[in-house]
Amino acid sequence: MPTYLSPGVYVEEVQSGSRPIEGVGTAVTAFLGFAEKGPFHAPTLVTNWSQYVQLFGGMVEGAYLAHAVYGYFANGGGVCYVVRIGDPSTGRTAGGRGGQKALPAGEPSALGTFRVAALPTGGGGEITVEVADVEGEGAGEDRFRLVVHRDGQAVEEYEGSFRRNSKTSVVSQVRERSNLITMEEVGPANALARPANQTVALAPATAPGDAVPAALTAGEFAGDVDSRTGLAGLEAIDEITMVAAPDLMGAYQQGVVDLEAVKAAQLALISHCEQMGDRMALLDPPPELTAQQVRAWRQDEAGYDSRYAALYYPWVKVFDPSTGRAVFLPPSGHLAGLWSRNDTERGVHKAPANEVVRGVVDLQNNVTKGEQDLLNPIGVNCIRAFPGRGVRVWGARTLSSDPAWRYINVRRLFNYVEESILLGTQWVVFEPNDQRLWGTIRRNITAFLTEEWRRGALFGATAAEAFYVKCDQETNPPEVIDRGQVVCEIGICPVKPAEFVVFRLAQFSDSTSLVSD
Repeated sequence: MPTYLSPGVYVEEVQSGSRPIEGVGTAVTAFLGFAEKGPFHAPTLVTNWSQYVQLFGGMVEGAYLAHAVYGYFANGGGVCYVVRIGDPSTGRTAGGRGGQKALPAGEPSALGTFRVAALPTGGGGEITVEVADVEGEGAGEDRFRLVVHRDGQAVEEYEGSFRRNSKTSVVSQVRERSNLITMEEVGPANALARPANQTVALAPATAPGDAVPAALTAGEFAGDVDSRTGLAGLEAIDEITMVAAPDLMGAYQQGVVDLEAVKAAQLALISHCEQMGDRMALLDPPPELTAQQVRAWRQDEAGYDSRYAALYYPWVKVFDPSTGRAVFLPPSGHLAGLWSRNDTERGVHKAPANEVVRGVVDLQNNVTKGEQDLLNPIGVNCIRAFPGRGVRVWGARTLSSDPAWRYINVRRLFNYVEESILLGTQWVVFEPNDQRLWGTIRRNITAFLTEEWRRGALFGATAAEAFYVKCDQETNPPEVIDRGQVVCEIGICPVKPAEFVVFRLAQFSDSTSLVSD
């Protein structure tokens, strides 16, 4: 309370007890794959197709990342994060579990505890890297200059620290800005040291179109938490709600990985989403499978069971905007864009199905109703072509065997509600744990869920039928308060899609009854 020492008129701003909960975003996708340029293992925000081309290049033969991002934006996707995998500057996988060199580029050259390699950016020329001192007084012992020369001319220069967590890290600058080289640390952060002054020549990179690695393991997709690579590098980005790795199938087509490695990588995607608890994996099936084959693969080989994953079949045929030729590609990128469009136009509670997939001219396999009768119960969402209605998604199931989590929109609605309440109640921490706090929590969450019910996200004729919020002495007895906890129980009744619409028709005779007095 303020202290008043002299007579006068005072104005006080009073903090309102009600703090509205705002809904979080639900349509941000993370893509992992191969590109012709750009930083490796650094989640990069991309807001449109032109920006992707500027940062990562265009379409690449044998790789599907660019096609997936293009289809994502074409189908209504807003923003996404792109992770380029297959770092050529190391002879191991990003996960650190062994392997071979990834994306084709110049052989890595050692700079003490760092490695550099030429990027496949085209233009030719001899690339050399010079390590030099920083000019001027007051330069710390951890600082140095890195000058990149092409054919003897200095074309790029970076100045900063060798330390990983420094705001002026040279490695971070190279990853974000360089068009000629890639650079990475070798070993843990506490073992890094300033490279000695020297000049090294880098082996020339291969052609930019040759982006698919010669060898790969599932660890490249899974990544490493300490190094912030692969899927592990996405853990620090809270707004991501969908994850897709279309180039997993590109690597399989090129013979770089087998189906066992495909399964391991897809399990890593599922595990990542389950651990984060706020995102879903969009999985692709292997190419050129018939309905019977994809059923056998789903049941006997893959066998996934997760409420945080969805599988779509078959592959889609689109026109390559760079060549004008039609190509088949995995559907996950287009479907991520469709999910985003559905969230914007209808809401996350609406099942992302019975919607047109934009940009698709044909399907790799036309699924019949009888074939979908086999695939739908096992969680394979079919993409079908209907005469006069275009190519549409005709399924909205997760890969879970639990009927409570059968539908994609139910899982995503819970993700949305949980994350919104989590972020909207951060102010509660360290507040006095008493009846006043409990009442405020109830009011705020009730107001949020009431608005969601009015939007049609919850099932019930009244708000009381759609949800309940309980935060009182019963949920917060003295022993709970003594542990420093405040417990609030929330129950919601989500709407589920009308997957099977049944009209019952019967024949009847309109006879006239004669009534006599």
